Amino acid sequence: MPSIHVIIFAYLVLISLTAIILTCHDKTAAKRRSRRVSERTLLLISVLGGSLAMFLTMLSIRHKTKHLKFMVGIPVIIVIQVAIILLAMHWF
Repeated sequence: MPSIHVIIFAYLVLISLTAIILTCHDKTAAKRRSRRVSERTLLLISVLGGSLAMFLTMLSIRHKTKHLKFMVGIPVIIVIQVAIILLAMHWF
């Protein structure tokens, strides 16, 4: 049975890949004027652990960089996630 660390790592890799794929898909859909990924979905994936990957992808492909909801919101989510991780490491 894999350790909890392996499971957490695999989850973070999977959610990060999902964040990257959805962000790139949304950028492509915006260019083609086709069905987009909702902002709610993008933010949910970010909250679920894909925040760093999503933020770096948005910066690298220049997608949603003019939206304060994303350019301020996702870094705030990252800070909160790091704080939670540090607190968890301290307590356990």
